Amino acid sequence: MDGTVSGQRLRLGLVYGDGIGPEVVGSARQVANEALAAAGCPATEWVTLPMGRRAIDEFGTALPESTLEGLADTDGWILGPHDNASYPPQHRIAPGGAIRRHFGLYANIRPAQAFPGIRAVTPDIDLVIVRENSEGFYADRNMAVGSGEFCPTPDIALSVGLVTRTASERIAHEAFRLAATRRGRVTIVHKANVLPLTMGLFRDSCYTVAGEYPGVTVDDEHVDATAAHLVRAPGDYDVIVTENLFGDILSDLAAQLGGSLGTAASLNCSGTRAMAQAVHGAAPELAGRNRANPVALHRSTAMLLRWLAQRREQSCLAYAADRIDRAVAATFAAGIATADLGGLASTAEFTEQVTARIHRR
Repeated sequence: MDGTVSGQRLRLGLVYGDGIGPEVVGSARQVANEALAAAGCPATEWVTLPMGRRAIDEFGTALPESTLEGLADTDGWILGPHDNASYPPQHRIAPGGAIRRHFGLYANIRPAQAFPGIRAVTPDIDLVIVRENSEGFYADRNMAVGSGEFCPTPDIALSVGLVTRTASERIAHEAFRLAATRRGRVTIVHKANVLPLTMGLFRDSCYTVAGEYPGVTVDDEHVDATAAHLVRAPGDYDVIVTENLFGDILSDLAAQLGGSLGTAASLNCSGTRAMAQAVHGAAPELAGRNRANPVALHRSTAMLLRWLAQRREQSCLAYAADRIDRAVAATFAAGIATADLGGLASTAEFTEQVTARIHRR
């Protein structure tokens, strides 16, 4: 064991979602159980809660109030992908976004790295994108009432972007704290040359926070330059902090440069709540075929356990997270992967390979 059993057991939520959700969430639960046991953690209580098309069929809504109440009664949760584009028109609001807003999950942490054994466009990529998750041009997050998009006439559409000093400084602190545990560098990404008020406020707020972290080097770039530099020299980056829309786009680019969206982990969090959620979608064409890649949610779950370890001061949770990450990397290094990465393993087979390696020192 990595540590002694200590602290109260975890109570974690499971939200299976749509498409491949039940397969990848089930795989993440299996891997987490093995890692927690191997690390000497108390047994975990899992709470299954409905979301998505099945919730619509049973409760008349994609995100029942009982699900939000159930999530509030957990220490954290694993969220499966949703396929809201296929919902009936009156239910098209994305439940994942609604959950983030309800719980104030203002930070979206998205690491991107390449793995030995997996072909990558840029094998030296190893960075984290810290994305402000509550403002920007996302219409479901930037208005107290109603949407941030509107049409004064049927032929004109307008969008309002929201940037506040409070939210910008809050996300900057997340980025600088993280950089202090890594290679000590933060790059502020913005577009202040053409959006001087909103993006200028974001950039300047981040620089204000930088003064509180003298051990961390800081610079800034325009988002279009960052996109080009990520392709050319991703090894130059350590932690990137940026606003909502830019972070969404750059993190998908970085994930693909490292191999695939199928390996892209993500944690949505505030100071008191955290949700593991993979970057990829529901892939309904793969649902039930035992072909989905569960790695993104494995790694997202490891991020959740590491976040909980810090807040609960329960070291065995960090050991469990480390075991998951090492086991995934070792499985790739052994030449085992799912079809999207050029391998032959099914979802179940890959999960078995990872769980077997969790128990190896």
